[in-house]
Amino acid sequence: MARIARTLGAKGVKIMKDPASGWLTADAPQADEFQSCIKCGLCLPSCPTFQETGLERESPRGRVQLIRSVAQGLIPLENGPLAETLFTCLDCRACESACPSGVPIGRLIEKGRAEVVQQHIVTTPAWARWLEQVLAHPGRLKVARRVFKAGQQIGLWQRRNKWPGLPASVSTLASTVRPLPSKAAGGMPVKRLAKAHARDTVRVQLFLGCIMDAAFSDAHEATVRVLSRHGCSVTAPEGQVCCGALAVHAGNREEARRLARINVDRFGQGADYIATNAGGCGAALLEYPDWLKDDPRYANRAREFSSRVHDAMQILDLVGFEPPSGPFPYTVTYQGSCHLHHVMKVGNIPERLLQSLPGSDYRPMPDMTRCCGSAGIYNLTHPAMADALLRRKMMDIPTGAEVVATGNPGCWLQMEQGVKRFGPPVTVMHIMQVLDRAYANAPDAT
Repeated sequence: MARIARTLGAKGVKIMKDPASGWLTADAPQADEFQSCIKCGLCLPSCPTFQETGLERESPRGRVQLIRSVAQGLIPLENGPLAETLFTCLDCRACESACPSGVPIGRLIEKGRAEVVQQHIVTTPAWARWLEQVLAHPGRLKVARRVFKAGQQIGLWQRRNKWPGLPASVSTLASTVRPLPSKAAGGMPVKRLAKAHARDTVRVQLFLGCIMDAAFSDAHEATVRVLSRHGCSVTAPEGQVCCGALAVHAGNREEARRLARINVDRFGQGADYIATNAGGCGAALLEYPDWLKDDPRYANRAREFSSRVHDAMQILDLVGFEPPSGPFPYTVTYQGSCHLHHVMKVGNIPERLLQSLPGSDYRPMPDMTRCCGSAGIYNLTHPAMADALLRRKMMDIPTGAEVVATGNPGCWLQMEQGVKRFGPPVTVMHIMQVLDRAYANAPDAT
């Protein structure tokens, strides 16, 4: 995924004063975050990379111990395999749900990545930096979306599966991406769409995101309709940007903080809830207090912002879910987004919603919250591991299932790629689309 460079002390890096520690920058892992690990090993069965490799260094416990060893000066940070194992982690946070000591392993991994990137020990590939910059700027994303959709319409991505300068994993994904909707939700009159059902009892601001808005705006429309049906007045603040997840996963915490400040400003305090329908985005929004804790202007505002962030499914549960009366006559299973379950803590809400569908046969997927291999752009940077996880995930789809519901765009793209490459021939839908379809099938639906 990354080449190993020998240059340390990159220009602009903020050097800390503790010479005994191998961690040097202000973004480095902190002792109070890794010292609580008791090395019990309860995290091992939950870790996808450990399940696949059986290697201790590819486990949460092993990674935490390596981070601790750098802090103690026992091993050098510029050790190539050490830097690389920080990036082979999927950052799925399943280990955090299993950890009895509450070790923030995901945060440790992200801070470790920031350190090795800032010190130029690991250099992000040029194409990944370009992708990050496109997603982080709405204008660039809009142009890229038009170009990609035009290529889809003429079959460009299917006719040519190899592109100069891009890894094969990027070409493969481009050729399997679903046809993009006709427009992004950023240009959709959200308030007008919601007005038909809203009773203005609960004020909700919808977080649009970048990939979710560009490729899955139809799920945004379904989300607005479903929330409106439950008495929510939905708006989408203008000027909102990417949540910052891809930047922080890549070790670019300063860029993540820049995006977080913009979103905190744009959303203000004009709603009861901030709704997301992308588990990865929602998890990142909940991390804003940590990203901005040292910013005197934004620390308190970030905490207030994150206190209002909920997945749309959680909001339905909070306001009182009204089961659809219309049928959804399909056999359905559920692929749980890692961040939706391990960070946003949705619990069994998705399953309860799906089990409420008239005429539907719900069949649980084994180990449904095990990572599918998407993990941001992990499926592009580590395709071998991502493919192994995806094959296993597709084999877990219950026999007879016709629809796989999910709540995150990365899972959605990955599962659709799995359908085309490995089977079985199921339809992948966002859970809010499933609900919207059932409401639309009601006898009295308009």
